[in-house]
Amino acid sequence: MPALHVHLKQNLLNQTYMKRIFLCFLAGFFVYSFLSAQKISISGIISDQETGESMLSANIYDEFTLNGTVSNNYGFYVLHVSKGPVKLVCSYIGYNSKIVEFKATHDTVINLSLSQNLQIEEVVVTDKGPQQTVQSTQMSQIELKVADIKSAPVLLGEVDIIKTLQLMPGVQGGTEGSSGFFVRGGAPDQNLILLDGVPVYNVNHLFGFFSVFNADAVKNVTLIKGGFPARYGGRLSSVVDIRLKEGNMKNWEGEGSIGLLSSKLTVEGPIKKDTSSILISGRRTYYDILTYPFQALYNKSYAGEMGKIRFGAFFYDLNLKYNHILSSKDRIYLSAYLGKDKFYLRNKYKYEGEDEYNNYDTDFGLGWGNITTALRWNHIHSQSLFSNLAATFSDYTFLTEVKDKYEYKYEEEYSFFDLEVEYYSRIRDFGLKYDFDLPVNNNNYVRYGMNYTLHTFSPGVGAFREDSDVEGWDFDTTVGIKNIPGNEFYVYLEDDITFSRRLKANVGGHFSMFFIKGKTYYSPEPRASARFLITDKLSLKGSYVWMTQYINLLTNSTIGLPTDLWVPSTKILLPQKSWQTATGLAYNLNNKYEITVEGYYKEMENLVEFKEGSGFFSLGFESLDDITTQGVGKSYGAEFMVQKSSGSFRGWLSYTLSKSNRKFEEISYGRVFPFTYDRRHNMAIVGSYDINPNFNFSFSWTYYTGQAFTLPDEKSISASYFERLSSDISGDYWYNDDSEYPSDGYFETRNNYRMPDYHRLDIGVNLKKNLQRAERTWSFGAYNAYFRPNAFIIYEGYDYSPLTGESKSVLKQLSIFPFVPYFRYSLKF
Repeated sequence: MPALHVHLKQNLLNQTYMKRIFLCFLAGFFVYSFLSAQKISISGIISDQETGESMLSANIYDEFTLNGTVSNNYGFYVLHVSKGPVKLVCSYIGYNSKIVEFKATHDTVINLSLSQNLQIEEVVVTDKGPQQTVQSTQMSQIELKVADIKSAPVLLGEVDIIKTLQLMPGVQGGTEGSSGFFVRGGAPDQNLILLDGVPVYNVNHLFGFFSVFNADAVKNVTLIKGGFPARYGGRLSSVVDIRLKEGNMKNWEGEGSIGLLSSKLTVEGPIKKDTSSILISGRRTYYDILTYPFQALYNKSYAGEMGKIRFGAFFYDLNLKYNHILSSKDRIYLSAYLGKDKFYLRNKYKYEGEDEYNNYDTDFGLGWGNITTALRWNHIHSQSLFSNLAATFSDYTFLTEVKDKYEYKYEEEYSFFDLEVEYYSRIRDFGLKYDFDLPVNNNNYVRYGMNYTLHTFSPGVGAFREDSDVEGWDFDTTVGIKNIPGNEFYVYLEDDITFSRRLKANVGGHFSMFFIKGKTYYSPEPRASARFLITDKLSLKGSYVWMTQYINLLTNSTIGLPTDLWVPSTKILLPQKSWQTATGLAYNLNNKYEITVEGYYKEMENLVEFKEGSGFFSLGFESLDDITTQGVGKSYGAEFMVQKSSGSFRGWLSYTLSKSNRKFEEISYGRVFPFTYDRRHNMAIVGSYDINPNFNFSFSWTYYTGQAFTLPDEKSISASYFERLSSDISGDYWYNDDSEYPSDGYFETRNNYRMPDYHRLDIGVNLKKNLQRAERTWSFGAYNAYFRPNAFIIYEGYDYSPLTGESKSVLKQLSIFPFVPYFRYSLKF
């Protein structure tokens, strides 16, 4: 009876919250109906004149009254004007502005298309770029131009969106060359990464050296580090919103490229001109194909001794998007992503003699991949009400396979052994989301909506089968945790409010619930940000947010391996929570340079880690609650950025001063220790210069404090630990001569030492040439141009002295990318 009483009380409480939320939405409609009747609404879709692509965040204003707005993610805008003459100005960085003059007498639909500005000289746009950053209530946000991402020098010439994000203030990269990223002291699972609105759970290709996003298919990239609007939720630290191209509705076009590691091809065009379009983009690496002749040569020479060996690694991904205009008020989109990585190692040995037969086969495979799908419907209900209904699917799977087969025969004796082991983890989502944009008037832009996601977790499942001639050795069993359902639901309401020309705010609320195995969590999350114009070019901003996260990533790897496991909150494993406040200044210098300075403070609780001694294989034999522990974290810092986004020279300078730590009662004896990617200083300088329309030079220089790592405390390190004792590229670091190793491997604290500071210069050139029906580009460059031996890992080693006959205990540094040149041939047609 008491349990039933509690259950009923919880249900009544949940129903009360739902009623309040419903009443808020109902009140919003009444307010809208009353206020919208007082003004004339000018609305429409803004698109690219050449391709028909809708343009998000385009600026629209009435030059007579200076009232303005921006288009939403689908190019839709609403501007409220009074009766009388209107001079409508629409602008977007890199495009020619469009002006429409008319007399407003009734609600009107005006669709606008902008043409690109192809001139190389400075493009000055006063209402987009630096000035929009000053005017907006949103802070801690960065928008990346795909053209700048493509022109930047990168590892092996592989254009990488995530590696470009690592160059932004407040964002830390992972290990050398990896695509992992950490925002304002947060962990990787605290980043909400959306591809056309669908969460992506693993962003790594090829063991983390490349990301899953193909820039040729991408339209826009937005990073939000703080001041999160109420429409976002489910993660603590950041939102990366990646939007795919919609497909050219005017003409068929494409682009492809061939590089050292991979080739890719993108094709897009109209199925029916100005009505429907399709985009298909794919890429694949060919390391496995290129190394095959060398493996064949090896097997031909040594097959008799070692058996035949076959190994390889590759990845592929495919993007698809279909876009169809049903009517002037309705449009549907279908987008899909499929990506897969595969590593394999096969060894086959066979011997046949007169009286003896020996056959041994080993097959090891490691694979992982993502599938995402979104079907969405855009509908314009009235002049001022826009909605987006989306059904989504996301699936991430990691699989390890080992197969061993052994046969032996000698005269009349025969034995065999057949073993198969599979271990996999998976997270699968089905989601339904409904969002509304309701610009009530020029002073109130309301957004509201709801989202439901059915998660299915299989964090660690092992299947073991053995068949043998030895009696009692046969078995076939499955262990682990699989198919755990979790239901996540949230609603939100936010309003972008203009109090006066100088004061503007975004205020909202995000209410979320999570149901799993009879346990219900709910979380009200207030969101607020404000902007005050000190001058027309300088604004002061501030924000305060609460965030809750119901899913967790367990990891014991730092090099981007896909052995990380997604697990839900449970009755014992509590949801992660955080609150963050930030304040800063935004300045527009001469309409060319955007300067931002921000300070932030963030506290996190219920962070999840493996207990010491546990790992991802433990889930096959122990419960989730037995191998995990929870703790708290704190992060604070200051960020500075100067950016120039237009003209022949573009680029940015970013600097971050920060500190981040963790505290777990069951780790490091409950002592505070630095987060693995706590880096006091982080700096990046990035530049791209168009010397002429056909010749572009780019560079990026990166510096950051060395990564923290753990050493046994008894193993004393001399004061000169960080001094290089050898000019050898391995970069040895010595212990004290008389130090001894503890037998129990005791660690005083986690992350008690640091690697040497990291810095690197990358350079590249792009040579373009216009052919008869295409544009050809040769790209050349170098990663780590001045051969800096940066540490990938620090490991224990010994140096032997032939003079004394003694070995000294040393730390050795492994550097994997001392200097890496690249080239790529691209063709756009």
